Amino acid sequence: MAKEIFVNLPVKDLNRSIEFFTKLGFSFNPKFTDEHATCMIIGGNIYSMLITEKLFSKFTKKPISDASKSTEVITCLSVNSRDEVNKMVDTAVAAGGFEYCEPQDHGWMFYRAFEDLDKHQWEIMYGDESQFPEN
Repeated sequence: MAKEIFVNLPVKDLNRSIEFFTKLGFSFNPKFTDEHATCMIIGGNIYSMLITEKLFSKFTKKPISDASKSTEVITCLSVNSRDEVNKMVDTAVAAGGFEYCEPQDHGWMFYRAFEDLDKHQWEIMYGDESQFPEN
């Protein structure tokens, strides 16, 4: 069984991406940070490696997706409340991101979504399983 998850994302401007995600409250592991990549700590054993496109291209034989034209992944993060959902997405938009769809409220689950500076899609959700409708 896996111990950790690392979501690797190509970025055009590493410093700009670090500044953006710092505003959202994320921190970075300096041990795995240089001018080409950083390890963003999402929580627990969950990380995102933000890697410059030049370095990222060395890890794959495929072209790097243009996230403004196609979706390569949607990363969904759960938080502890609806207020945290709203705060994170509002902060992302204020920091230069873009809210790409209407908020979704399903009673037991609420989420909003934004694109970061490189157009990667992030969903921020709060769910209360005790409110999940029974069949």
